Amino acid sequence: MTKWLNEREMSAWLRLASLLELVPGVLETQLKRDSDLSHFEYWVLAMLSQAPERTLRMSSLASQTRGTLPRLSHVVNRLEKRGLVERQADRVDARATNASLTDAGWDLVVRAAPGHVETVRSSIIDALTPDQLDQLTAIGDAILARVRPEALETIRALDEAR
Repeated sequence: MTKWLNEREMSAWLRLASLLELVPGVLETQLKRDSDLSHFEYWVLAMLSQAPERTLRMSSLASQTRGTLPRLSHVVNRLEKRGLVERQADRVDARATNASLTDAGWDLVVRAAPGHVETVRSSIIDALTPDQLDQLTAIGDAILARVRPEALETIRALDEAR
């Protein structure tokens, strides 16, 4: 038997669903306009820029970007063609492939980051009080723990690394 949403639950769900639809477009529009990057491409470059030696195994990069390996491989192909990323066999395990940020990739992510952060701040962060930011973190943790616990572990590891 279906447990339907009550008015309070429906109200919360409609807002979350709207955010899920609208926020990616806001971020994508700014990045495309200012840096000719999709949000996922930017995310890939940003994760590589924070990695030791600007290099990650493709499987780790997929985990950090919350992308599938096929999607990540497709995006890395595009970034390679633009000279922003290089792939090479892992030195320790030749069966694994690493992705590395090139100097051109580093330069682009450094140029793109201020506009992206400004958009995130003006669209999301500045709309919330400090208490609401803490609540958003807790809400995100609770939902991620249900839908993709490994993503929550990755985010917590990134939090600790900062």
